[in-house]
Amino acid sequence: MVKVFQWQRVLMGIMLIIAVGCKELPKDQDNPDSKPNIVVIYLDDLGYGDVGFNGSKVLKTPNMDRLANAGLRFTNGYATSATCTPSRYGLLTGKYPWREKDAKILPGTAPLIIGADQMTIPKMLKTKGYHTGVVGKWHLGLGDGKLDWNSKIVPSPNEVGFDYSFIMAATQDRVPTVYIKNGHVVGLDPKDPIYVDYDKNFPGEPTALDHPEMLRLKWDHGHNNSIVNGIPRIGFMKGGKSALWKDEQMADTFLKEAEDYVTAQKDGPFFLYYAMQQPHVPRTPNPRFVGKTGLGARGDVIAEADWCVGEFVRILDKQGLLDNTLIIFTSDNGPVLNDGYRDEAVEKNGDHTPWGPFRGGKYSLFDAGTHVPFFTYWKGKIQPGISDALVCQVDLLSSLADLVQSDIRTQDSEDLMDVFLGESQQGRSDLVLEATSRTAYRKGDWVMIPPHKGPAVNKSVNIELGNSEEYQLYNLKVDQGELNNLATSQKEKLQEMIAGYDQIVGKTEIKTEALELK
Repeated sequence: MVKVFQWQRVLMGIMLIIAVGCKELPKDQDNPDSKPNIVVIYLDDLGYGDVGFNGSKVLKTPNMDRLANAGLRFTNGYATSATCTPSRYGLLTGKYPWREKDAKILPGTAPLIIGADQMTIPKMLKTKGYHTGVVGKWHLGLGDGKLDWNSKIVPSPNEVGFDYSFIMAATQDRVPTVYIKNGHVVGLDPKDPIYVDYDKNFPGEPTALDHPEMLRLKWDHGHNNSIVNGIPRIGFMKGGKSALWKDEQMADTFLKEAEDYVTAQKDGPFFLYYAMQQPHVPRTPNPRFVGKTGLGARGDVIAEADWCVGEFVRILDKQGLLDNTLIIFTSDNGPVLNDGYRDEAVEKNGDHTPWGPFRGGKYSLFDAGTHVPFFTYWKGKIQPGISDALVCQVDLLSSLADLVQSDIRTQDSEDLMDVFLGESQQGRSDLVLEATSRTAYRKGDWVMIPPHKGPAVNKSVNIELGNSEEYQLYNLKVDQGELNNLATSQKEKLQEMIAGYDQIVGKTEIKTEALELK
């Protein structure tokens, strides 16, 4: 009996050790099955007020609304910049774009501005077993300054962390007007090579200035160089006829690439940066959406984008991926109506307010320049709700690193994963914002805009830029429209804001560059 009892005690001890050991063993950090898929849906020039979930009554976005209302909507979500290239740089690198002198609106021939040794979201995720893809607008430069469009383009997104890339080089209004897949121009005929120049035209090639009869979309400012598909562009291009995209099919093309990517990588984990082109100019909705909104081409391409979001989510659902996919939805900067083409965006805007309750828009240091639509969605993981926490796209790198149990962090990117998941309301304490080399500072409910040279309003786009010879100080909690400058009456708060700004930016003056609408 004694021996049996002793063996029972030994056996119970072994079982206890095993139980305790299993309990204390950490979750396998490199097990792909334990990691969620991650999708960033990035719109281009979509304003805070352009979506139903932020209060639009004129422009309907049912698919975006459905996703946003089932997720966590951020009332204080920001891009890092009021223009596209810097915002994309900040999102992917976790670094403020004003720290990088080349992070400005780039021509289609610009070299890649992300360094080969620089950390990026896809690089970080690859260390944790993720397959990474980018589909859509790139606009961060390609090559090393000696770009040959007729050979493999290196470096490209594939050299800064993406396993798969299907992109356009810059924007829809810039040459070259071709798709690029993993460094190669899609559909290029070697007998008809592509040549691109942003300084001078090629002999015999028509432009909008000398052949206006060829245009089906008239230019208003800045878009009067090479004509492709009857649309005048920025920059000059020759050749590559078989590779030219069809503008009205771009949304469908990028959607199919995004759908094919998640289908191919459904066994995961994967990261997809789905950078949609809408509602950037030229606005060329598929015929299915022409006239759908009554707001002209701008409203119609937003309706088209909304449909794309719905179709993309449908594919995720069909593949059984929604329960294990974190979706982050936002925009690269605020809205603009007339951005270089006469597409009736202004004339047909009516009572719609793309900027929401805020002042300014694209190119502006006022709030509408960077205060953008922003929500997170993860079926069964994120509870529906609204968060007033201050968050920024620059925080995605460190936050996603936390999600996948990586210790990688970058200087400007804060780990706000618990905020993005709705587990905390404690967002950033402060944030430096940028617009075409000019900077401003937000802390809590306050925003301070230092003196900047330049016109108060850009008349071509009819947007207030935030420039003034004096300091500007606004309390956004009571003055969302930034109409009451408190710099004189709240001197102590102003000095506090200047000190906080100087601590991050430094007292070295950042040279303000002339605003180029291109």
